Amino acid sequence: MTGTTPTIIRIDSVDAFQRGLSRGLDTAEALRQGVEIYLDLFETSGIPRAEVQKHGEQAVIVTEAWSADLADEMRGVASGSKIPLWKIGALNARTEILSRSVGAKPGECSTVVNAAGNPVSAQTWDWHEELSAFWHLQQVSGTPRNFVGLTEHGILSKIGINDAGVGIMLNILGHTADRPDGVPVHLVGARVLGEASTLAEAVQILSTAPVSTSSAITVVSPEGAVIVELNPEGAAVLQPVDGVLIHTNHFVDPVLSKGEKLGLYDPDTQARYDVLVERVAANPLPAVALDLIPYLLSEPGDAAQLCCVPAPGSVFGDRWATLATVTLDAVARTMTVSAGSPKDVGTAATVRLMAVSA
Repeated sequence: MTGTTPTIIRIDSVDAFQRGLSRGLDTAEALRQGVEIYLDLFETSGIPRAEVQKHGEQAVIVTEAWSADLADEMRGVASGSKIPLWKIGALNARTEILSRSVGAKPGECSTVVNAAGNPVSAQTWDWHEELSAFWHLQQVSGTPRNFVGLTEHGILSKIGINDAGVGIMLNILGHTADRPDGVPVHLVGARVLGEASTLAEAVQILSTAPVSTSSAITVVSPEGAVIVELNPEGAAVLQPVDGVLIHTNHFVDPVLSKGEKLGLYDPDTQARYDVLVERVAANPLPAVALDLIPYLLSEPGDAAQLCCVPAPGSVFGDRWATLATVTLDAVARTMTVSAGSPKDVGTAATVRLMAVSA
């Protein structure tokens, strides 16, 4: 999908099942292909299909207890796409399921935030190259807050911003206590975008969600910005330092970092973090969201690979690439998305979306 204009789907219904149905109908053919790639990815990661089905079914059950609307929306996706519900549950819980896999990961997203004044942020989305054609942009209305975002086919939400200016970005983390039986973090993010009207409400949703896998969720709003780190043992809210927030793929909070799963993203994550810290110290962050993107640039051979490129000879399961570059502007309620890495911004089409109140 690099270099192409991302597809935008529009979802408008106050009924959760109907929102899911619309998702399923709009992406059905590609979604079916994406599901099969994920099933192969799970198997390559040492997770057999029977186990994936168990976890997919569990994801629907635990989500139902936490948010009946999100469970209904997954049912709608299954109905519209004619894909078994457990597979839709497994897609939304792909982070949780893959937490069972072992081995180092080449890279997984870098985020930088200027939290002074009008909060603006930028991040790279790094994921498996084979899934580069299986994501879309969305404009969602009918939930308590309208929102726009980027997400994978079949997954209800990922990165986005709502009409109150509350936006989120995600970085995956790893902890020895991670397991696949909690509410999927992507669905927790969907609830923030669909319901939170303030920074405090977003933090409350994130901090109390019964998650079982580790993540760092950056929250921007007109009131300010924080990063909420989560793992199965608790939550921590990271405040800006000198108006800046930076995150890669290791815990920053000293308490939550105890029990961090070593050898997963390090030393790559620390190298990326340190380079971002150095760049911000040398050149204070600009106030315009798009102007943050150069901070995320890297070249092949650099010690810190902020722009993720599959290594020569890498095989399925290890072919990580930067699939998209995203910015958020809290006060303007806007996001920009460019397919590909920060190096492609300017040559690839950049889409600007605005969350508009009903």
